[in-house]
Amino acid sequence: MAEYGYFMASEEFGPAALVEQGRMAEQAGFQSLWISDHYHPWNDAQGQSPFVWSVIGALADAVSLPIETAVTCPTMRIHPAVVAQAAATSAVMTGGNFRLGLGSGEALNEHIIGAAWPPAHKRLEMLEEAILVIRELFEGTWVNHYGKHYTVENARLYTVPDEPVPIDVSGFGPQATALAARVADGYITMMPDESLVSQFRKGGGGGKPVLGGTKVCYGTDRDAAIATVRRLWSNQLLPGEMGQVLPSPRHFEQLEPLITDEMVAENVVCGDDVEQHVRALQAFEEAGFDRIYVNQIGPDQQGFFDFYRTKVLPQLHRG
Repeated sequence: MAEYGYFMASEEFGPAALVEQGRMAEQAGFQSLWISDHYHPWNDAQGQSPFVWSVIGALADAVSLPIETAVTCPTMRIHPAVVAQAAATSAVMTGGNFRLGLGSGEALNEHIIGAAWPPAHKRLEMLEEAILVIRELFEGTWVNHYGKHYTVENARLYTVPDEPVPIDVSGFGPQATALAARVADGYITMMPDESLVSQFRKGGGGGKPVLGGTKVCYGTDRDAAIATVRRLWSNQLLPGEMGQVLPSPRHFEQLEPLITDEMVAENVVCGDDVEQHVRALQAFEEAGFDRIYVNQIGPDQQGFFDFYRTKVLPQLHRG
């Protein structure tokens, strides 16, 4: 039976609100936490973007649930040696209940250092080398690395957990999924796509965990929920590579008129139909996912957690 966790959106909520959501998620019966790692929100309406590692420190004190970044890009904005230190400290603070979710990133967050945004194949190449660096440092030994993309000299992590932090890799297409199958401890994707799960498992993923996430908007007024999704998260319905290559929130805002209420209604669970929420999450379980994370869009967090605690999670846990 799959486990169900809560997905916290750092783009939409400040640090205190995220920590409170972690508490509410634990009280509602969710079994683990995801938290996004962004420098910018996708648009100004979302309005937040706290430094994820500070928030994880606060969450470690506030909840007992396992925590994972979904996902961190360790290739440009932050050097992989620093990501390794942040992840190792997070694992120590959570008593070993931390996983490091990694991905190849978006220009929205990574271009801020002024470097050119590389093409997809190069981003994956950089990600693979970054993982090698991070894994070496997790061992707590001295590391010297002179690679194609990264140099590390005389580096050692002195604060490390008893066991190396598990690394999960995000992938939405065949190339990234192949990388995850080859080098990761688990696989992350955001659609209940059985073919990608199969590729991961057959390509080397075997019995490693497959983790998925989705967004919903609970509310008693379905039309209002649809409007909330369109205002805050229309970016998730943009096609192709726009999410990876557009460099600023204003560029995503310029594309918002392309997303209609009908598109939101067809692609995002909105409202308070229990069966619709249950079916959306069960689709991941049926596709072979081991853990599924759900995010509530908009301000009605307490209503969402009450709804899931009393009506949705009990059905999911019954299988």
